Amino acid sequence: MVKLTRRSLVATAALAPFAARAQGWPSGTIRLVVPFPPGGSVDAIARMAQTGLQQRLGANVIIENRTGASGSTGTGMVAKAPPDGMTWLFVFDTHAVNPFLLPNLAFDTEKDLDPVLLIGTAPNVLCAHPSRPYLSLGDVITAAKAKPETITYGTIGAGSIGHLSMTMLSNRAGVKLVHVPYRGGGPLLNDTIAGHVDLTMASTRLLGPHLSGGKTRPLAHTGKTRLADFPSIPTVMEEGFPGFETYAWWGVFAPAGTQKPIVDRFGAALVASLREEHVARQLVETQLIALSLGGPETLRTFLGEQMRLWSQVIRDNNIKGDA
Repeated sequence: MVKLTRRSLVATAALAPFAARAQGWPSGTIRLVVPFPPGGSVDAIARMAQTGLQQRLGANVIIENRTGASGSTGTGMVAKAPPDGMTWLFVFDTHAVNPFLLPNLAFDTEKDLDPVLLIGTAPNVLCAHPSRPYLSLGDVITAAKAKPETITYGTIGAGSIGHLSMTMLSNRAGVKLVHVPYRGGGPLLNDTIAGHVDLTMASTRLLGPHLSGGKTRPLAHTGKTRLADFPSIPTVMEEGFPGFETYAWWGVFAPAGTQKPIVDRFGAALVASLREEHVARQLVETQLIALSLGGPETLRTFLGEQMRLWSQVIRDNNIKGDA
């Protein structure tokens, strides 16, 4: 027989509103906050999931683009939102970098947001313009050692994963390159194809359509194994840099304190929506994203690893962001 005490009765009473909230969820319009402009990869993924979420949760689901400060403006809004399961945050890899690039963030990345789902990852690819003489990563390193600070490489911005990856690779190779930061993938792709930069470092998701056909010359990618769609591209590890792995990634978070039953139900609905055949095909074959669909603990561990890796690169190289 369970003995009821005043303390247990008080605890049960305190938990009652949360249990009722979980049972009655969702009770209104669900917001998927995308802290980037429409048209980017995060926005695209949220919109792919939108219809499936509406059907599975029986609620209206809207996309809300809250842009600014490399994703931190919208993220800060979600961090301060009520933990009632009505507001969810879709993020890009900048989420793990912003705490070390942007001073005075209005939120704590690890304490103010609860992990929900690691959607997937994509390695970064180093490409050369076909007019340049580089046929391999080794060619780039040899040329850079002969003439330091003359070879240019473009990325989607200062402090981006592409920039940090090239910084780390340059340090390990003992070379100095010239970074040309762009404000987003569109301008970078335009100049990559036009040959205004010697090299480009960006995710397979961004460069995928241009990795064949002669518009760029892929030299190496930063994943662990060769890509099924582009098996001729060697990994950076194969090119002489053991353990070198970097990834773009996409994930989902909730305001800290969101009830586990709500997180579990939303996460399950999101996984099912992203596994729909036409959605999964677009993510894997068109976006070139390796689906993970790992739950809260997978994302928590992954985020911690990314934050440790990039905080050291940023600190050791005194890197400043665009925002």
